[in-house]
Parts: sequence; structure tokens; C-alpha cells
Amino acid sequence: MVSSQLPPAPVIYLVEPFGGSVRRQNPNMPHVFWDDAAVTRGDGIFESILVRGGAPVNLDKHLDRFARSAKLLGLPDPGREHWTRATEEAVADYCRERGDDNAEGKCTWTLTRGRETTGVPTAWLTVRALPEDVLRQRERGVSVATTARGFSIDNDVPWMREGAKTLNYALTMAALRWAGEQGADDVIFVDPETDRVLEGATSSVLVVKKGGRLRTPAPGAGVMAGTTQAAIFEHADSLGWKCKAKDIYLSELFKAESVWLVSSTRIAARVKRLDGTKLPAPDNAPEIRQLIEGALA
Repeated sequence: MVSSQLPPAPVIYLVEPFGGSVRRQNPNMPHVFWDDAAVTRGDGIFESILVRGGAPVNLDKHLDRFARSAKLLGLPDPGREHWTRATEEAVADYCRERGDDNAEGKCTWTLTRGRETTGVPTAWLTVRALPEDVLRQRERGVSVATTARGFSIDNDVPWMREGAKTLNYALTMAALRWAGEQGADDVIFVDPETDRVLEGATSSVLVVKKGGRLRTPAPGAGVMAGTTQAAIFEHADSLGWKCKAKDIYLSELFKAESVWLVSSTRIAARVKRLDGTKLPAPDNAPEIRQLIEGALA
């Protein structure tokens, strides 16, 4: 039976580029035009940020990556103070309207190349409740299928913009739909020629090995540097864990103590089944969860 209860309306703020005004937008009113590059070309960037305890989590790392993505795509610098102020105002509205100063949610920044007729970039942010499936996967873990990206990750061409978090997620969404058809919740992309592990559809791969070792695929071709993964490594390193970003191969995932998909809003979901093979629950799962939560505190 489908619930008739609609989710709470999101908080939307329009963010004028070049340090312009920041203003609240009615969610029932349109704000993207027919000729915006986000609609016609998927030409733009975004960031997804966890809201917890009445504040955006890992904000500096998201600001850094947002600016880096903008530079890679030839978009104007977003402006740290501009987006920080807009985010803080939107998060305050979100918490107040839910009557909970510690409300958890998801904040998404979007910056596009703008309208073809004006050439002025378009920017906005939203704050809304986390989807139920995200909360469920945090708690229960995920079943994962591996697959190739569907395009070469070794093309050395000057216009490729590796490392930019762009709006062009059509292939990623197709991969997730395919995974669902296989009875899986998510995918991990691998290089089909070498079985080198790349990343999840919307997450970084975190591998826990014996001897207090944490591993993640090294950022580069086919692997975006993750903000949550970086925060986990910084925290874990301070506690004596041996952390390293390096090439990881599919066979290693089956031998690891545990494998996790980590991202800003889902935080961490343990991979409980990989390509149909059940991965045993590790004895130190509570310790790993505490480590990850501590990194985002």
C-alpha cells in the first residue's frame, strides 16, 4: 500500500553568483528555465552534504571540492563565504520548521553554466529529509554487484575533467537500475581489464584489513576523492590506524575483514553481499561504525 503522506517540503535557497543575494524560494514555484545548461546539457556541478546537529557536516572539504569542480569545468569560483552563509541560513530554516534543532537532513548545492540566452550561471541549494532507503542501508548494509564503468577510464585527452563532481549522472543512475534488476542495492565499478576497484555509484569504497589497516582506491582516473573517506582517514590516522589510498583489486574485497561504502549522507553501509557471495559480518563492526561516526562528529 502506498502511503498518502507527502514528505516535508524542502527548504530551497536561490544563490546568485558572484556574491549576489541569497533568497528563499517557494518549492512550488519553478526556478530553472527551459534553456538552462543543467536541463539541456547536464552541464554543472553539485555537492551533497549531511546536516546533523543543526549544522552542515564536513563543510570545509565540500567547499574545497565545489571550488575545484567549478575550476575544472570553467565555472566561476562559487565563493566560500557566499555558500557558507546560504547553507547556514537554509539549515536554520530546515531545523526550525521541523521543530528540531538537531534534525538530520541532506543539503545539496547546485551550480550550472546557466541560461543559453544570458550566459549567467544558475545556482541554488536545497535542504530536505534523508530518504528512507538511505537510513535503511546505514542500518542493514547493502548487497552490491560489480560492473565496468561502460566507458574507458584511461583516455588521456585534455578536455576530460577527472575529479569534478558534475551533474551528468545518467550512466550512474542506469547502473543503479541495473543493480536493482540483479537484486542488488548498489554497484562497485571495476576496471574490466585488471579488476582494479574504482568506487561505488555514489560512494567511496573503504576496505578494513587485519592489523588495523584501512584502504581505499587511490583517487585518479575513475575514482573521485571522497570528502567522507578523507575525514575518516584523518580521524583514524590520529587513533593509530594505518591508512592508505592505493590500488585495490576485486579479489581483495572477498578477503578483507569488511568492506564499506561511505558517502556524505548515507555515511556508511557495510557490503554484506558482493556479486552474490555473502561477506561475513566482522567482529569489529561496532568499532568501525564508531570510528566513522567519530570522524564526522
